[in-house]
Amino acid sequence: MRTSLKVTFAALSLIATGTLVACSSGSKKTSDNKTTSIVIATDGATKPFTYSDSQGNLTGYDIEVARAVFKKLPQYTVKFQATDFSGIAPGIDSGRYQMGANDFGWEKSRAEKYYFSSPLSKSNNDVLVKSGTYKTLADLAGKSTIGNPASNYTKSIQDWNKANPDKQIKISYSADSTSINTRFTQVESGKIDFMLYDKISLQSAVKEQGFDNLKIEDISMDTGDAEHDGYEYFLFGKDKEGQKLQKDVNGVLAKMQADGSLAKISKKYLGGDFVPKAEMFK
Repeated sequence: MRTSLKVTFAALSLIATGTLVACSSGSKKTSDNKTTSIVIATDGATKPFTYSDSQGNLTGYDIEVARAVFKKLPQYTVKFQATDFSGIAPGIDSGRYQMGANDFGWEKSRAEKYYFSSPLSKSNNDVLVKSGTYKTLADLAGKSTIGNPASNYTKSIQDWNKANPDKQIKISYSADSTSINTRFTQVESGKIDFMLYDKISLQSAVKEQGFDNLKIEDISMDTGDAEHDGYEYFLFGKDKEGQKLQKDVNGVLAKMQADGSLAKISKKYLGGDFVPKAEMFK
């Protein structure tokens, strides 16, 4: 993914009260030396994966999965920290955060620097448009969009443009703070022609924001990476601590997939069972 669809940054100040805490400079043993303290970074604005509810509490599919996982890992003390999406990976690099929970997609250069959990959900690649029919990236040649520089979708368009100089997709870049309403309104007004994202997020946003005049269409990205395409993950630092955290988290995720608890959370927050098959949790 995938990257962040912004709901509102005003919510972040609400989330920080009680639910989120200041960052640490790496995982640390607590005062009783029996548990390890970790900080999970999220932007709190990528609905339905991470967002604040009407009471200002952090929730969403990724957040509730993380909470369920760590309830079964008493050796860890977990706190969440809100930050811009583009600040999550650098924060993991610096040791400020030990894990990212933000609808992360797999990407080769990202995998060279970070460990990924087992996949949490599987979605289709889709485009949000006002009119027209688009089935492949080639169909989007000459059309315009806006992308977050940190997004896998932005990189896919950049890679397409590099490989197809005669079939360029017009792309400009947005700040982390660009709201979902802004992007949808830009499609609606014709300022941009489409928005490329995952189907789960687009369907959730269209339903909530009431953009009934816009349509969502499946699109083939032809990434050549069927193993990872469409899946989303937790992110960990690529060091000994991150490797251990990855192993512990994956062990619980496999049990949650098998006992149906992941599917239960998926149905509540994603509107259906989007949990990958059991073989993806080995």
